[in-house]
Amino acid sequence: QDVETNDDARGGSRSLPRGRVMTESESLPDEVVDHFEGELDEHGLFAWLNFEFLAIEPGRVVFEVPFDEKFANLLSGAAHGGVTATAIDTASAFALRSTFDDPISAKVTTTDLDVRYVNAARDDLRVEATVVHAGGTMGYTDCEATTVREGERKTVATGGTSYRLFRE
Repeated sequence: QDVETNDDARGGSRSLPRGRVMTESESLPDEVVDHFEGELDEHGLFAWLNFEFLAIEPGRVVFEVPFDEKFANLLSGAAHGGVTATAIDTASAFALRSTFDDPISAKVTTTDLDVRYVNAARDDLRVEATVVHAGGTMGYTDCEATTVREGERKTVATGGTSYRLFRE
């Protein structure tokens, strides 16, 4: 499939060419979106996991991890839980950075990662991280990881993070 459909802020949906990030109009500047995409491409682990942004908005990031057997659990054939946890952690960091005045130079570090596994993922994994609070020194997110099974999107894991925010 070469088109992703994403819900927009008005409750409708719009189709996006694969590989193009959806951003809200007048939200994050293009240079921030381009920089974030470049970070995914240049970071060894993120590139190896094939993380791809589907949406970048202030306080919200959605990306996909294409299923690959190299990420599968040996016994079940489902995506390894560590891949899901890494995706939740990474999406959270980008979502929190998007709330800074200068998201490109923003610095954050994970202080807590909580993942509750619900179902196995045997197809592409989609992770959405939403900022719950981004204060002066601490930030918190809620996250959901989903996959498509039997033609329906199913929850794979839920969780959240807390981060130390390093503001100037």
